[in-house]
Amino acid sequence: MAKFEYAPAPESRAIVSLRESYGLFIDGEFGPGVDGRAFKTISPATEEVLAEVTEAGPADVDRAVTAARKAYQHTWSQLPGRERAKYLFRIARIVQERARELAVLESLDNGKPIRESRDVDIPLVAAHFFYHAGWADKLEYAGYGPAPRPLGVAGQVIPWNFPLLMLAWKIAPALACGNTVVLKPAETTPLTALTFAEICQQADLPPGVVNIVTGAGETGRALVEHPGLDKVAFTGSTEVGREIARACASTRKKVTLELGGKAANIVFEDAPVDQAVEGIVNGIFFNQGHVCCAGSRLLVQESVYPEVIASLRRRLATLRLGDPLDKNTDVGAINSAAQLARIRELSEVGEAEGAERWSPPCELPVKGFWFPPTVFTGVSQAHRIAREEIFGPVLSVLTFRTPAEALEKANNTPYGLSAGVWTEKGSLILWMASRLRAGVVWANTFNKFDPASPFGGYKESGYGREGGRHGLEAYLDV
Repeated sequence: MAKFEYAPAPESRAIVSLRESYGLFIDGEFGPGVDGRAFKTISPATEEVLAEVTEAGPADVDRAVTAARKAYQHTWSQLPGRERAKYLFRIARIVQERARELAVLESLDNGKPIRESRDVDIPLVAAHFFYHAGWADKLEYAGYGPAPRPLGVAGQVIPWNFPLLMLAWKIAPALACGNTVVLKPAETTPLTALTFAEICQQADLPPGVVNIVTGAGETGRALVEHPGLDKVAFTGSTEVGREIARACASTRKKVTLELGGKAANIVFEDAPVDQAVEGIVNGIFFNQGHVCCAGSRLLVQESVYPEVIASLRRRLATLRLGDPLDKNTDVGAINSAAQLARIRELSEVGEAEGAERWSPPCELPVKGFWFPPTVFTGVSQAHRIAREEIFGPVLSVLTFRTPAEALEKANNTPYGLSAGVWTEKGSLILWMASRLRAGVVWANTFNKFDPASPFGGYKESGYGREGGRHGLEAYLDV
């Protein structure tokens, strides 16, 4: 079947006003770093330089933590919950008002399709601030005692796959509970975090309540190891998560880690195939597979394996890869050259180990970082592509015969962040969900998120929960 050709429908960049350079946001103001270092952030789709961004050193991190401590002691922790809620509501409304600008900026800096940043990321950002604004004056009813207290100053480090959404996951509950924040965005995607700093100014948030320090790994290390923090929250790779856990083990800091995953998406023989295929595509090719809870392992019952694979290949042939700002684009750019190299390396390993590689006919743009949607069949549990997190648009397909075998294969991973089950039998869904060692189990859907629902993992996927009533505990002294 020929793919229906769409005329280009690019979103205008004119709504975004990029500065040539960005400073650090400390104590309510943008300013230069102490040692004057800077780095460039580029568009992964075109490799053009978008802006120059200040690189924070240890002295800058110290200034930010000091500002956050001062704001905590003299301002934010003294405000009643209903007053904190007003600021959170105001931030949520401004995010909604500037939604189109934020969506374009996210797609420019991250490479994800504008359809996803516009319809998923930004609405969820506003939803998280609205939701946690509602909790700010009701913390005594959250189940953590009659008068739960905030922790103090939170140091937060977020990844590049959902830059503004991960910021909202971290900052909204922290502020609602009465904490102040020093946040470090990923070095490849700092622009929406810096725009959020402008939103904090626009909302008249008291100086020092939110501080944004930009930089790479050394900046993150300086923040996490700073003795002035009461809380550390990190979303990112399991390797870095281990380092953070070791660094904080001998301190009084409360720690939340949301790390990698290798989720199993399990399709039983009675599942509606077309619906399941849509869930498979959404599970692994949403955001180019740059999702910690991506359904990167597909487990298909042997009796329907040929039908599912044929349907999946037909569906992948209709995906459109290209300009992230085109509203028709399904698959955008890989976030960085380093990540593209990692995806290529593991894909080559998959072929070398004997798995069969398939991609739909796909013309890749000349400039930028691109990788076609890829499916590996003939995969065994011993293959690296079935065990290691690739963090890209690569799907490994395995088969099973019985529910017990599916469960054993799904749980045969060091990770435990998410899983999906596709079947018409409610009893089978409940049987699987109660035995899958995963923090989130989706039934006949995948990658569905809500601010009222807690998210987090087991084993090497980290510990602690974000979102919902359970996520408040991470920011309360209980």
